[in-house]
Amino acid sequence: MEEKSMMEEKSMMEETHIDEKMSTESHSGTFVGAGDGIHDAQGDAYTIPLEDGTEVLRLENFKSTNGPDLYVYLATDDKASDFVNLGMLKASNGNQNYGIPDGTDLSKYDNVLIWCKAFGVLFGSADLSSS
Repeated sequence: MEEKSMMEEKSMMEETHIDEKMSTESHSGTFVGAGDGIHDAQGDAYTIPLEDGTEVLRLENFKSTNGPDLYVYLATDDKASDFVNLGMLKASNGNQNYGIPDGTDLSKYDNVLIWCKAFGVLFGSADLSSS
C-alpha cells in the first residue's frame, strides 16, 4: 500500500512539473493589412509554449494576398528594421505553425510581419501582446 501511495505522489509531482512548463506566458495578436489596397493579411497570431521549452508561432484563420518571396518575421516594428526570420510563408490561406528560435525575446520582437523579401513590402502585421 505504501508503494502505491509513493507512485501516486510521484505521478502528481510529474503532472505539476508539466503544468509549470505549459504555463509559460503566451502572446497573441490580430493581423492588420498594409492598408494600401493591394497587400493584405488577416487572421490571428499567437505563440504556443511546448513541453520541451521551445515555442511555436501559430497563424489561425489566416489569409494573405498572394505575392512573391513572402516570409514570416518577428520584428521590432512594421518596417522590418530589426527582425527574426521564421521562414517562408507556407501558404496564403489556412492555419500554420512556425518554430521560434531559442532565445528570441518576444517582448522585443513583438510584431509578426508578412513581408515580401524581394521588394521590401509589408503585406500585414500583428502586434503580439502577453496574455
